Amino acid sequence: MEGIPEEISRAFQEQKKAIGGCGPQLVDMVKMLQEITSVQTMVMCIDGLDECPGVQRAKLFDSLNQILEKSPGTRIFATGRPYIRAEVERRLAGHVASVSIGSIREDIITYIRARLREDETPDAMDKSLEADILEKIPENISEMYVATIMPHIPLHTIR
Repeated sequence: MEGIPEEISRAFQEQKKAIGGCGPQLVDMVKMLQEITSVQTMVMCIDGLDECPGVQRAKLFDSLNQILEKSPGTRIFATGRPYIRAEVERRLAGHVASVSIGSIREDIITYIRARLREDETPDAMDKSLEADILEKIPENISEMYVATIMPHIPLHTIR
């Protein structure tokens, strides 16, 4: 989109004037997104699904289903930890293509070493602490789960 549609901008401005200025309600945002996505193809990106509390995640999935029902051209690209894969596939039942991606230990170590070199207080760390950091952090990094939700496309056509 070239810009924010006027009706969305207006809705946010009106809600800022309301007591508490909390922004449009979820139902209003879903309607706005349905309207926008029904006339043009759109990709929605959602990062960190696993970081959303369970109750809120259920509301998010319900809202996404409402948008997808009215907007068959909409695609969703989402990331999260592997433990929510089954929930995504269940709640967004339809056509979900997913893939697991992982990090390479050496890449993580290279990144950590680069950040440690940028430390503004290098005297605060001794070699033992640095060794612990370089050992523990890479072993605690888990794989990511990526889901692409593509309604109305049979999964066997996705490769």
